[in-house]
Amino acid sequence: MDNKFAKRAGYVKSSETREILKVTERPEVISFAGGLPAPELFPVEEIKAACEAVLTEAGAASLQYSTTEGYVPLRKAICERMKMIGIESPFENVLITSGSQQALDLTGKLFINEGDIVLCESPTYLAAINAFKVYDASFVEVAMDEDGMIMEELEKKLKQHPEAKFIYTIPDFQNPTGRTMTLERRKRMIELANEYDVLIVEDNPYGAVRFAGETLPPVKHFDTEGRVIYISTFSKIFTPGLRLGWICANQAFIDKYVAFKQTADLHTDSFAQMIAAKYMELYDIEAHIEKIKDVYRERSAVMFSCINEFFPKNLSYSSPEGGLFIWIELPESIDSRKIFDECLKNNVAFVPGIPFFPNSAQKNTFRLNYSNMPKERIIEGMKRIGDVLHRELKEELV
Repeated sequence: MDNKFAKRAGYVKSSETREILKVTERPEVISFAGGLPAPELFPVEEIKAACEAVLTEAGAASLQYSTTEGYVPLRKAICERMKMIGIESPFENVLITSGSQQALDLTGKLFINEGDIVLCESPTYLAAINAFKVYDASFVEVAMDEDGMIMEELEKKLKQHPEAKFIYTIPDFQNPTGRTMTLERRKRMIELANEYDVLIVEDNPYGAVRFAGETLPPVKHFDTEGRVIYISTFSKIFTPGLRLGWICANQAFIDKYVAFKQTADLHTDSFAQMIAAKYMELYDIEAHIEKIKDVYRERSAVMFSCINEFFPKNLSYSSPEGGLFIWIELPESIDSRKIFDECLKNNVAFVPGIPFFPNSAQKNTFRLNYSNMPKERIIEGMKRIGDVLHRELKEELV
């Protein structure tokens, strides 16, 4: 029956991260695999109160169909938050999506024809790769360093591929590396996009979770021609289960996004949108985000300390100032999938780096998540990984 599938069915496989998460659901496994927020930080009691207020004040409306663009009070609240980081936008230019993952899917549907080129950081977000692959995108990877995408490399790729459809970038605490693009590179990216007439899709799920260093304005802050499509989410600053994300873009783009979203799900969950808006009306979401940052600051520090104490010295790692991830680079001869298999035997897990590269296959990398485990579990899990790394790297050198 395989011949009944559409051609695009062959472009996409189940997310490797999600498959790993299935394996790590056993309670005895210490998992640094998923990009999961700390569940103990979800404002459960406040959400209960917000739910009750929504049902009391607008019960029928909250359970009814609603407009595709999204709940106006929530869109206005998003605009107020974006203004704090340097994005001035009318609420009409904001579309509420079912998580930022839907925003990525709609972006692929709206812009990518078969074979169109997407320029992206190397490595980049696995779920974005999968979303764009559905539409048969061709990926051109752009090298990174600790300061994010290298602009000289980006310009080189733009010269080689002037027909590129858009640049996909995660400037803040990039997934999977945790790296942040410098201010100078953000400005240069806009200059290059203007010069080569290419769009930028700026994905910013982690920017609000900065626990060290200086906050930088988004790439969209420097956009003078309406060519930056800005995507973000409530998943990392509120709760992922409500599946609330948004797109902020030029009105002509938003109109097309709305038309495509209507064919997908008509609109994002009305009740979830009203809960989020009511929460921000009743409570201080910025104070809540500060609590998240305090916890992640401590957990990342513990993980860095464990890397220095338990891991071999002949590897390198990123030093994020926020977000959820640390990126490990092993000696080139080491395959992180083998390390993963050995670690899983010891009931500890991470994500091997291979699926984060759409074309190349850099086997010597892996991603660690520090947000979802308490201090004691981080220490024990990192000891276990360290033991495996010392054994495997020693064997490799023999």
